[in-house]
Amino acid sequence: MHRRSPTTLDLRALLGAVALSVLPMQPALAQQPPAPPTDTIKTAASHSPTEQQVIDLSKTKWDWMADKKVDSLATLFDDRAMFTHMGGTWGKVQELATIKSGGIWYKKASIHAVDVRVFGDTAIVLEDMDLEAVVGARTVTNAFMVTEVYTKQAGTWRLAQLTFSHLLRPVKAGVGSN
Repeated sequence: MHRRSPTTLDLRALLGAVALSVLPMQPALAQQPPAPPTDTIKTAASHSPTEQQVIDLSKTKWDWMADKKVDSLATLFDDRAMFTHMGGTWGKVQELATIKSGGIWYKKASIHAVDVRVFGDTAIVLEDMDLEAVVGARTVTNAFMVTEVYTKQAGTWRLAQLTFSHLLRPVKAGVGSN
């Protein structure tokens, strides 16, 4: 009996059949996307005097925002400061006008953890918080990681940037304090 050797055409057909048989399995072999991170920042047991000064200033800022003290905020906010919200980014003048008009009323900031890093005359504050706010006529509470950047100018800390990053975690209703 004569044995024939496989031809290129036969090999292609075989490879094609193998490829087609594997295709239905592709979804099963695909990796699932990783779960979103759930870690958050932790509040340190102690802070340097400079770190504590910036943390206290940040807390005072939230009180001023809740009380709509735009004159105090105008002094704290650098003239070139930027504010990044879920709905957009704008400067000092628009942020103060929004607070004064009640377009956004920062009613209550429940801070669950705070971390501050000082780099010379720059301080970066991260706050894991639930923010109760009145936006228009609706009261909403959102979980945020807020990033604040302060710069020390002529011996005084000024807010240069405030960014709200929406967190995937549920609101921790009734947990934490101001």
